[in-house]
Amino acid sequence: MPELTAMINIGKEMSEKLKSVGIDSSEKLMETGAKQAFLKLKELYPQICLVHLYALEGAICNIEFNSLSERKKKELKEFYDLLKRQ
Repeated sequence: MPELTAMINIGKEMSEKLKSVGIDSSEKLMETGAKQAFLKLKELYPQICLVHLYALEGAICNIEFNSLSERKKKELKEFYDLLKRQ
């Protein structure tokens, strides 16, 4: 089972946070998806922000989060903004 820290954008701190919400491997993160993983993290760590969502998506896509397409960033930002309104 590949370690989360082997994924791009996932450092030790993010790895520990993901493990604390039941996402303990790269496969589990890919199965869960960035949005659902972010929702789980947001419940336990309300201070996480949009950049974390970008980082999760980037990790799943195996690219630096700042290399996500503008379309993908817009989609994720709309999701994030929707959460803030709830």
